[in-house]
Amino acid sequence: MIDLQVRTELGEMVARGDRGFDWTREFIDLDRSAYPLLSGVCAYLDTVFNQRQVPMLVDELDRLPDGSVLSEESRGEIRRLCAMVRERSHHYLWFVGD
Repeated sequence: MIDLQVRTELGEMVARGDRGFDWTREFIDLDRSAYPLLSGVCAYLDTVFNQRQVPMLVDELDRLPDGSVLSEESRGEIRRLCAMVRERSHHYLWFVGD
């Protein structure tokens, strides 16, 4: 399970996702050339996206085929947290692995 958090540059957690998501085979097999940010997420490590990267991450979410890789609920939660990062300086979206 991968959890979602928004943290400040000092590491203080300011928001937590209502839901995480499973790291499925579909997620692992994402095409790196089409989804460079999403394909870099790993279930065993933390992955961090900054304010400049979150618009690209949202673009990748929007291009995912419907009903595959991530549920609509998980996609919505990632978008919500991306919006928080975009609105605040020195905030980061964390995908927290096990």
